[in-house]
Amino acid sequence: MSVTVTSVLNESYGEKAGILKNDVIETINGREITDVLDYRFAIQSKKLFVTLKRGLEEKQVSIRKSNELSDIGLEFSTYLMDKQHSCKNKCIFCFVDQMPKGMRDTLYFKDDDSRLSFLFGNYITLTNLTEKEADRICEMHISPVNISVHTMNPDLRVKMMKNKNAGDSLKYIKKFHDAGILMNTQLVLCPGINDGEELRYSLNELAKFSPYINSIAAVPVGLTKYRDGLEHLEPYTKETANEVISIIDEFNAHYSFFNNGKVLAFASDEFYLLAEKDFPDEEYYGEYSQLDNGVGMCTLLKSEFLSALEEANAKEVKREITIATGESAYSLLCELTKKAEEKFGGLKVNVIKIENKFFGTTVTVAGLLTGQDLKEQLKSKNLGEELLIPRVSLRNEGDKFLDDLTLEELSEYLNIKATPVKNDGYELLNSILGGA
Repeated sequence: MSVTVTSVLNESYGEKAGILKNDVIETINGREITDVLDYRFAIQSKKLFVTLKRGLEEKQVSIRKSNELSDIGLEFSTYLMDKQHSCKNKCIFCFVDQMPKGMRDTLYFKDDDSRLSFLFGNYITLTNLTEKEADRICEMHISPVNISVHTMNPDLRVKMMKNKNAGDSLKYIKKFHDAGILMNTQLVLCPGINDGEELRYSLNELAKFSPYINSIAAVPVGLTKYRDGLEHLEPYTKETANEVISIIDEFNAHYSFFNNGKVLAFASDEFYLLAEKDFPDEEYYGEYSQLDNGVGMCTLLKSEFLSALEEANAKEVKREITIATGESAYSLLCELTKKAEEKFGGLKVNVIKIENKFFGTTVTVAGLLTGQDLKEQLKSKNLGEELLIPRVSLRNEGDKFLDDLTLEELSEYLNIKATPVKNDGYELLNSILGGA
């Protein structure tokens, strides 16, 4: 399948070579171009020979670049150049299946596209992957690949993902290992199903593919109140969360002994919060390879905030603000803002815990807060002069919450400036101080 150029950037290599809008790119340096990975791989050369069609006429143009990493300025109708690959599984823990009806269509799309794993860090299950696509990943040495494993027990994986190919597709982990492809993996754990001895088995099996298994993240299943007709699953408790952490600690102690102290497996921050245990220190998380899975976010935020606080000059700050957050981050933010108040006289920070009534009280992360919950639970509060909210609660860090309420609408309803803040300690302190 060839791809059609929708525009050519001015003064780009493509324009200088004579490529036009509506030209159809067939090959670059003899490589067939079917999607963004083919395109990105093919243009990584100083000399390019492009075969294209213009109407019924086939043409060849050549491009000479000063730097092999430079783009050539062609744009296409979609970033991927074709349709995004959707998930073919029916996982018993799928969060999309637990969404309420009536929301925008994009929230019901289940992504399982290997190209997005490389380009944006999305996780894939491997069940969509063909041998040809796996070979291409190895040939291009696309690395790292992020994989939703859940269990290394093939039969259990079939049952959990309700896909007959789920067990067999684990073979690609070995294929990527043999090709030297780094892999970050995740295990969504469901109590009594893939934790306990099954978790021990998965950790030990994944460790066999070290060093190309770069990290393993264990995250608890997320359960909303919209589970009618779905398989019954229990949420994690303090006791069961502690059991998960103990298994991971036991595994790491053994693994680290033989691998120069490297920590391979991590429990997400949610497990530590549920278990009421202190978070590990910065050294434990190394390069924070699983931040997007909520692994080490609290430790990193605290470290950054305390560093920013230490570097800041003490002064009088006449300012009262409110921070709204989910239950998970509430205690940490209370701890950090108290330290800020101690250093800056006249500063008052109200931290308000927002209960997730939209998805259900078992959902406690800040990234799933909705505009309507913020509206209803903040409307009668004295919020001071500014409201800080977690940026992750806005879709793609834009201006809309999951329920489509906009940041502007929230500000107007509460009659206060609402400011989104990244999960960054330096930015948090700066926002608390009003940029002063």
